[in-house]
Amino acid sequence: MPSIISVSTVNPPHTLTQDVTTEFAKELFESDFQDIERLLKAFQNGQIEKRNFSVPITWFKEDHTLEEKNNLYIDRAVQYGAEAITACLTSRDFLHTSIDYSEVDAIIFISSTGMATPSIDARVMNVLPFSPNTKRIPLWGLGCAGGAAGLSRAYEYCRAYPEAKVLVLCIELCSLTFQRNDRTKSNLIGTSLFADGVACALVCGDQVEVQQYSQQKIPSIIGTHSCLMPQSEDVMGWDIKDEGLYVVFSRDIPNIIRNWLQPVIKEFLNEHELTLKDISYFVAHPGGKKVLEAYEDALGMGSEFTRYSREVLQANGNMSSPTVLYVLKEIMKLDHDTGEWGLLGALGPGFCSELLLLNWSD
Repeated sequence: MPSIISVSTVNPPHTLTQDVTTEFAKELFESDFQDIERLLKAFQNGQIEKRNFSVPITWFKEDHTLEEKNNLYIDRAVQYGAEAITACLTSRDFLHTSIDYSEVDAIIFISSTGMATPSIDARVMNVLPFSPNTKRIPLWGLGCAGGAAGLSRAYEYCRAYPEAKVLVLCIELCSLTFQRNDRTKSNLIGTSLFADGVACALVCGDQVEVQQYSQQKIPSIIGTHSCLMPQSEDVMGWDIKDEGLYVVFSRDIPNIIRNWLQPVIKEFLNEHELTLKDISYFVAHPGGKKVLEAYEDALGMGSEFTRYSREVLQANGNMSSPTVLYVLKEIMKLDHDTGEWGLLGALGPGFCSELLLLNWSD
């Protein structure tokens, strides 16, 4: 089965503590909500300590046009994307031999926070020495499910072309979508959660001799599962208006997870004759504290099951699609026993789930 042999992450340069962002939100929103102090508890109760952004906090205090924001998205996405790819192909955490850009057969590019044609992957190929014959597969609109979906599509590509090496590049600059004149509760909660982040993973097919690059135990992708909840477009996503992207973030998401996710996961595991008791690692996209608690309730698991997701959320916030790769990177750095099972999962607009079954081997 295709294997994930390297994962990298890139944190944008402006780090803000949650205390600083709380004060910013109070200044911006207090005239619109009589219960602002109660609502601001979301910042302190969300188990986020700090987040990284591609712009300084002063940038948010002024209005910016969609054109200005999107041009900044393109510029920063190309810069950070090139850094993440280079880090992935040269990672000393996972590789003892670097992989040349020209060996990459395809790039799957994931983003939902900016628009570009030519897409960001094409622009990155003009910065780094990829083969001009590299396949490009840009995917837009997957939101928080994008990291898991990108790995699934890389798995399928490598099943079709078992000699392939495929990069999954996730770039989300959520800060550049901020609407300072949107005084809805969805925007306030989004301000407490979302951040910028970039991650890249390298997936290799069966005929790639991965031992020449990595000698540690690596996760193979055994199978994938996608599930769409019908008529749920209003749960999560964007409203696209003249000023740009306005966040849609339903307060019902934790309850939806509790009531909907367990049978979806059980169906997937049953296909592989497994149960939740067989899973050693849950590589979960940490959408927020309440989302992680909903995972635990739905699956009957304790907080230890979401430990690494909580640590990523605490240090980075919710970065949308790259976040699950941040969690995967931390779990891949651990010492693993041969045969251990992992379940990687993320939820996103649609409303949908994307799941992957992982197994560690030499």
